[in-house]
Amino acid sequence: MAQKEKLQCLKDFHKDTLKPSPGKSPGTRPEDEAEGKAPQREKWASKLDFVLSVAGGFVGLGNVWRFPYLCYKNGGGAFLIPYFIFLFGGGLPVFFLEVALGQFTSEGGITCWGKLCPIFTGIGYASIVIVSLLNIYYIVILAWGLYYLLQCFQHELPWARCRHSWNTANCVEDTVRKNKSLWLSANVTSLTNLTSPVTEFWERNVLSISSGIDEVGGLKWELALCLLAVWIICFFCIWKGVKSTGKVVYFTATFPFLMLIVLLVRGVTLPGAAEGIKFYLYPNLTRLKDPEVWIDAGTQIFFSYAICLGAMTSLGSYNKYKYNSICCLFILQTLCVCPGLAFIAYPKAVTMMPLPTVWAILFFIMLLLLGLDSQFVEVEGQITSLVDLYPSLLRKGYRREIFIAVICVISYLLGLTMVTKGGMYVFQLFDYYAASGVCLLWVAFFECVAVAWVYGADNFYDAIEDMIGYRPNGWMKWSWMLITPVLCVGCFVFSLVKYKPLTYNKFYEYPDWSIGLGWALALASMISASPAGPQRHPHLHQTQPHHRRNYYVRLSKRDSYILPLLSSPMGDPVFPLVPHPSPPFLSLALH
Repeated sequence: MAQKEKLQCLKDFHKDTLKPSPGKSPGTRPEDEAEGKAPQREKWASKLDFVLSVAGGFVGLGNVWRFPYLCYKNGGGAFLIPYFIFLFGGGLPVFFLEVALGQFTSEGGITCWGKLCPIFTGIGYASIVIVSLLNIYYIVILAWGLYYLLQCFQHELPWARCRHSWNTANCVEDTVRKNKSLWLSANVTSLTNLTSPVTEFWERNVLSISSGIDEVGGLKWELALCLLAVWIICFFCIWKGVKSTGKVVYFTATFPFLMLIVLLVRGVTLPGAAEGIKFYLYPNLTRLKDPEVWIDAGTQIFFSYAICLGAMTSLGSYNKYKYNSICCLFILQTLCVCPGLAFIAYPKAVTMMPLPTVWAILFFIMLLLLGLDSQFVEVEGQITSLVDLYPSLLRKGYRREIFIAVICVISYLLGLTMVTKGGMYVFQLFDYYAASGVCLLWVAFFECVAVAWVYGADNFYDAIEDMIGYRPNGWMKWSWMLITPVLCVGCFVFSLVKYKPLTYNKFYEYPDWSIGLGWALALASMISASPAGPQRHPHLHQTQPHHRRNYYVRLSKRDSYILPLLSSPMGDPVFPLVPHPSPPFLSLALH
């Protein structure tokens, strides 16, 4: 088929096949833009709104503390080798796939698959489960950050000295630690029990941590109020959709970069900075033999890029059809170069700087803005996916705003379990299992299979060419077809082989029931059930009007495969009435 005929087919496909459900806005079609018609689906006011929103989702808290820790843990500069392999072989291709998919269909993270490849609609449900669980616990970090910020407005930082009610006899300040005569005369056994004021402030004041997850303890009201405050801020950042989000990111996405630059300049000018950087980045190539290094690199890429959550698809769905989203890809790739790290190591560092109170205030403001960016991008993705699923119900009047408020309230109430005295154990359980790298790798694999092998990589390239005016480099297509699935499967398998049960501070071992709960959270996304009757299956079509009927399922909009299914005495198919594990387990549970 000639190239011009291909593009004409795509226009017909976008116009007819991507026809919206009743009450659903189809998005801006190319012909609407050419004629200057007002779009039926709201769009980004400018390209910069979209870029900054995505940048805010990228440069989150994980890049502030998790990447430096992983780099140090896994061989310094040697860690950058698997990191960049996963970046160019997995992270960037999947990111562009999701943005292009949202832009092409003008749909959120669930309904986009129903338009492009209906049998894989379960990918969208898996993503929404992951992002819903992520939104519950990720914002707790912001509550901690807000609490620290409020504690900074004192004459002296409360974690700098051992003279507070929460400190124990084992608390030792840095000035004492540096006294060599004290160390030489001290009993070695007693030295092993010493703690720093920063650690005691974190565990005994902020967390008031209990002995284990079995002892939940009372609610920490200071943290509960901080959690409420950050949820209220998040609500008002997204309640008007991309109109409000696109304006908020001009501050929340740029100020943290300025602060990071300031901290970088200050850090490299400190005494011993050169030795510290050399120690941090000096490559230990022998660490590359350890599969755990590659697992950490892969999971860090997928987590930090906020992919496989439906968020990037939802943000892309607000792009104009002809927007060149691949330019955003090359701008954003330059940006991505133990939860307690941000609340132990960094606060301790600012106490060693001149004007520590000022630096602490600036640091925790930066931390809050970084986290808020990621949080409201992910909540926006969650809301868009669900609203697009039930548009006739949730798009009328102020129902969308009310729905956002309901989601925020429910998430807040569930998050209260993490601001109790045993809340840190619950938080780690969610962090380790609910939105783990294993879940994200699982979803990424099936996204590539659905687009590259079922819908067709060349067909999707035709769609991209119709949107941006040219075909991207072949590296992207080969990544979807081969490189990314292989990396995902390899990392997924090794993650299971190298699996270790969760512990807290390497000493506390979680009970079996909590480990089982953690795996249930992980499997909730990988095996999300979708019970539905025939009326909920718009892509299941009857082919013969007999008592024993045949039905076929459209794997994609371009290809149909006949699949005979047993029918009930009433003439309805039996199979769709059973609760099916939705794809990515390749079931026939369609939306």
